[in-house]
Amino acid sequence: MSNSIAMTRQQEKKYRIFLWMLLLTGVAALFLAAYISYWDKIPSKIKIRAGVEQEFDFRIPVSGEIYRTGEEAAPVSAVSDVSEKDQKALQKMEKTGSPESLHVDFTRTVKLKANQIDTYQMNLKLFGVLPYKRVDIEVIQDKMLIPSGIPIGIYVKTEGVLVVGIGEFESNTGETISPARYVLQKGDYILKSNGEAVENKKHFISMVEASEGEDMVLTIRRGGEITDVMVNAAENKMQEWKLGIWIRDNAQGIGTMTYEDTDDTFGALGHGINDVDTSILMNLEEGVLYRTEIVGITRGAGGAPGELTGYIEYDSDNVIGEITENTVAGIFGVCDHTLLESSGYEPIPIALKQEIELGPAQIICSVSGEPEFYDVEIVEVNQEHENVNRGIVIRVVDEKLLMLTGGIIQGMSGSPIIQNGKLVGAVTHVLVNDSTKGYGIFIEEMLMH
Repeated sequence: MSNSIAMTRQQEKKYRIFLWMLLLTGVAALFLAAYISYWDKIPSKIKIRAGVEQEFDFRIPVSGEIYRTGEEAAPVSAVSDVSEKDQKALQKMEKTGSPESLHVDFTRTVKLKANQIDTYQMNLKLFGVLPYKRVDIEVIQDKMLIPSGIPIGIYVKTEGVLVVGIGEFESNTGETISPARYVLQKGDYILKSNGEAVENKKHFISMVEASEGEDMVLTIRRGGEITDVMVNAAENKMQEWKLGIWIRDNAQGIGTMTYEDTDDTFGALGHGINDVDTSILMNLEEGVLYRTEIVGITRGAGGAPGELTGYIEYDSDNVIGEITENTVAGIFGVCDHTLLESSGYEPIPIALKQEIELGPAQIICSVSGEPEFYDVEIVEVNQEHENVNRGIVIRVVDEKLLMLTGGIIQGMSGSPIIQNGKLVGAVTHVLVNDSTKGYGIFIEEMLMH
């Protein structure tokens, strides 16, 4: 009998331990789920305008402290839910630049204001306990840009030549060979051969021919690093010296200009120019913008992206700008000042990420010959998206644009997105399975290039 009671108690004890473990596991799972769901609610970088009160309505159980990181004192304040103690700490921080902190609680609306350009750091905790993330706050000067929407012809020349493939060929002895295999890789940029700069594709082909099988020391850029490799060309059955590689030295296409600035600079595309075969961001040596005329439209449909067809004359009379940077956030450079004079739009403010709302917006594009406004809806805003080109999701609702293009099509990349009289960003990609929807990049990201 006693043994039976002892066994029952032992079983109950094990059962209670099991229940406690189950409860603790459930609580931990809930905390983890909350942590993951809240992670993207507040971006790792926040910009606010100098001298302008900015409202943040995240409404999540996160709180923390703001510390000043700039070298010179600059006023900052949290207008909502700030205690008298925090206000005194703030005043001390403003006057002395000392590392006093300012408490913020994002379970409620918080309004921040800084009067000068400066930088701050916000260390946040979930539920006031769990480390959440560090957020960098940058106070910027307010910016006005001229939205564009005009079609542009693009010509980009690479630095050196880009290796887009490694192949093989039949040698003069009948063997199948590949001299460059295990030496060069797809995506390499060949910058020099035996110390001489490679000017273009034709020049490099002549270098290979002139080597006649002797050692070629190639200076290449691979993954951001520059190194030297050695390779020997071989004769094919036509008695031509070859390495067995495919190379490219330029790219052309059309896109849309996003904005012009009053200093004659521009931003366009909203994404970088990548090589069509390697998908690698092309290493820019020089680039030119040309006037272009839209001469055809292929409508998009589910699974088949459409495209704009443009006519470009690559001559000096049609040059409208110089491309100085090719980045993941777009192409940038200097444009002809006559573009500003002929622009039909006035400068408008930019919209910071936290100011963008779900709902009605417009894009500007030139599918009908001249820049026009078309209605869209912003259906998603992902402030912390891992892909810089996909922070915004829009849906075309304009009947005229849907009739002309079926939605977003190739060539519309760079079309400015406007909401509440502010420049929000630019169209970047179409959703392949739904041509009425597309991605966009925040104008913030384009200006950080």
